[in-house]
Amino acid sequence: MSAPAMPEDPERARLEAADRGLAPWRRFGPYLALRAWGTVREDYSADDRAWSSFTFEDAAARAYRWSEDGLCGLCDDEQRLCLALALWNGVDPLLKERLFGLSGEEGNHGEDLKEVYHLVDALPSHAYARVLYRYPQRPFPYERLREEARRRGRGAPEFELEETGIFEGGRYFDVTVEHAKAAPEEILFRVSALNRGPDRAPLHLLPLAWFRNTWSWGHPERRPRLALAADGSLVARHATLGAFVLQVEGAPSWLFCENETNPRLFGLEQAGYFKDGLSARVVEGAVSAVNPERVGTKAGAWFSVEVEAGAEVVVRARLARAWSPEPFSEFDRVVALRRAEADAFHRGLAARPEDPDARRVQRQALAGLCHNRVFYHWDVSLWQKGDPGQPRPPQGHATRRNRGWEHLNSADVLCVPDGWEYPWFAAWDTAFQCVALARADPTFAKEQLLLFTREWFMHPNGQLPAYEWQLSDVNPPVHAWAAFRVYEIDREVSGRADRPFLERVFLKLLLNFTWWVNREDREGLNVFQGGFLGLDNIGVFNRSEPLPQGAVIEQADGTAWMAGYCLDLLRIALELAREEPIYEDLATKFFEHFLYIAGALNDLGGKGVGLWHEGDQFFYDALRTSDGRVEPLRVRSLVGLIPLLAVLVVDPDTLARHPDFVRRMGWFLRYRPDLARQVSRFMEKGGGERRLFSLLRAHRMKALLARMLDEEEFLSPYGVRSLSKAHEREPYVLGLDGHSFEVRYEPGESSSGLFGGNSNWRGPVWMPLNVLLIEALRRFHRFYGPAFRVECPTRSGRKLSLGEVADELTRRVTRLFLADSTGRRPCRRAPVAQGDEDLLLFYEYFHGEDGSGLGASHQTGWTALVAELVRDLGPSPEAPGPRPDPTLGSAP
Repeated sequence: MSAPAMPEDPERARLEAADRGLAPWRRFGPYLALRAWGTVREDYSADDRAWSSFTFEDAAARAYRWSEDGLCGLCDDEQRLCLALALWNGVDPLLKERLFGLSGEEGNHGEDLKEVYHLVDALPSHAYARVLYRYPQRPFPYERLREEARRRGRGAPEFELEETGIFEGGRYFDVTVEHAKAAPEEILFRVSALNRGPDRAPLHLLPLAWFRNTWSWGHPERRPRLALAADGSLVARHATLGAFVLQVEGAPSWLFCENETNPRLFGLEQAGYFKDGLSARVVEGAVSAVNPERVGTKAGAWFSVEVEAGAEVVVRARLARAWSPEPFSEFDRVVALRRAEADAFHRGLAARPEDPDARRVQRQALAGLCHNRVFYHWDVSLWQKGDPGQPRPPQGHATRRNRGWEHLNSADVLCVPDGWEYPWFAAWDTAFQCVALARADPTFAKEQLLLFTREWFMHPNGQLPAYEWQLSDVNPPVHAWAAFRVYEIDREVSGRADRPFLERVFLKLLLNFTWWVNREDREGLNVFQGGFLGLDNIGVFNRSEPLPQGAVIEQADGTAWMAGYCLDLLRIALELAREEPIYEDLATKFFEHFLYIAGALNDLGGKGVGLWHEGDQFFYDALRTSDGRVEPLRVRSLVGLIPLLAVLVVDPDTLARHPDFVRRMGWFLRYRPDLARQVSRFMEKGGGERRLFSLLRAHRMKALLARMLDEEEFLSPYGVRSLSKAHEREPYVLGLDGHSFEVRYEPGESSSGLFGGNSNWRGPVWMPLNVLLIEALRRFHRFYGPAFRVECPTRSGRKLSLGEVADELTRRVTRLFLADSTGRRPCRRAPVAQGDEDLLLFYEYFHGEDGSGLGASHQTGWTALVAELVRDLGPSPEAPGPRPDPTLGSAP
């Protein structure tokens, strides 16, 4: 083994080599899922109950069809060969091979991870990664966690693992797993287990290697093989991956079985060495469960040790193409070198290198994005029909869920929102992830955005798949926004403008825009529905379901999202028109469509009724009944703030480069003055002679900001709430068809199961909309300048420019993670153990009053956007000032 010399920026050099196809640095990575059970892909039931179709208990003995999961693991980019860790403390009822949590049917607030682990560090090439897992020395309280969740019900908070007392007295191991690459296909696997307890304690550690089961489903497939060589190393042979050698330091006992389902799971007795063989051997002492010939498709190197109080045990392993006579001579030096390179890489990304806490937040957010990449395999057509070597799925399986998506066929590495709670893609989560990731790994971010527009993801009709539970659901159209932001960040990082990427994604998004117009504007009025659009549990109804008496909701957010989509595509078209003037025609098209949508937002179908409520000075959804009546649904929520997001500032040099676009724009404004009056004064010049494209005139913008910046309504100490706090004392109640529907502000977990359970954002603070609002304010500031000021907070008498308001929101949101003068981080749910003060979790959303984290705990999907926000922090709260806004025409 030889470690390469350290260049000036070794990680950037590795990424460039991988991107150019010169070295396969991305071949192996943390692509092994944290959870494959309870997913739609593994559900072959007739009733679509994925959680009960394949349970946590099943996973120990049942082979997966589409994926694999493991503890602190990695695999190749086609998930053929997997490497992970298994643990046993001598008293648990089963070998710890995967993280435990409550299913969506068991948790009192939906699915919920019940483990303690942290994604501490990572490099985007996967040359280095570190995970911390906390393993109790007492029996893991599986049943108590389930029973307490059942007892508590939805009205009570979730019962966490720490509350069981399992870690009291320090009786646990801190297990740190590091992956470091000495070469693209030479992986060093280091496990250290530190006994935090007061007494000597037993621990069993098993580095695992196995092949994903691709041979049991009736398709022609050559079975791979793991075998123990005479020198004590493990040889792995695969028909397409080739041969690898795993060398483990010391003298472990090697255990072998097959990665195949144990028939006893289905009441059948059959001899063999099945998937649960290693657990049976270690936990139950069942010698017959493992193959004495030391061959199979799953193997573990078994170490049984006693660890003194305060002591640490280390296990080292090396996976490489070739056997080495001295596999561990340079091991520690290479691991230390990769750690140092990770330090240098992340320090180079930090906008505020003098602030170690801001760097820490940014680094762990980006590390989570790197860890939450999984090999996502799913052929929907085959899943619906069933495999030739298996019984046919029950009647109804192929028609109940995801019908019409038979073209979706993924065998790709994808960003997932949360490795355990959401181990599957969600289209708009991916968009936010790509923006957060672009500064560290722009190539991967661009590839992810393009992937969702490829023919094996995008529907032939132009729809982007939402998520595996219901591919046909509708996510807000943020893909164009994300593509342009990634393009800008990439240009800033690399100094090059990747116009081919922008053109490729733009041309496919034209199809998606057409789908929106044809499918979600049902009456052709430029007013959009779209369904829940991610904002579940902040409306009166489940907007994805038919309403009573044939009523229809005309959505303020759906319509505003589409106005913003127009502006995002407009600015991409103008950027492409720098080199290809033909794109000016499309810029004109999106400008005109934006005006039509703006007109419809204010006048539904020319009937004199819009979505703006003059009395409340706010936008609302409107309920259109079957007899033609239109009634505003007066819920003050993010739905009414989203029109703020549809804003674009165009610099004079951009307009000067495109005189044809300017001429056509002027003609249309003269031709349709009725539409021009509905929105901002396009032809009025702002700061630097810029022009403003916005749904809102200054008066309406100020009115919305007065609500948004009111601490008794939307403005919390930690950002903008999703629902106005005014609904705490004044719930909104609607009577319809003999039923009463109510929306009430709840600062934490929702007590309603309406479309979500744990996946709700009613009341709490939600990162992505805060980021988009901050960006919108910065754009408005570019146009209006420092003289345009509003009260912040409302009724405080304190007047700020819109750039300063954006700074204030940035400080409030980042305050969730940054330690205060006492070391407290508001996002933490409870006090932390000594030494854990700097370990962060990135929650799905946050309590509207105290900022504590809620929902998924490793949600490095949209919450990782904080990595960009900490870059925008001013030098101090006493010296606020507008940060630069990347907007059209501001860079060459």
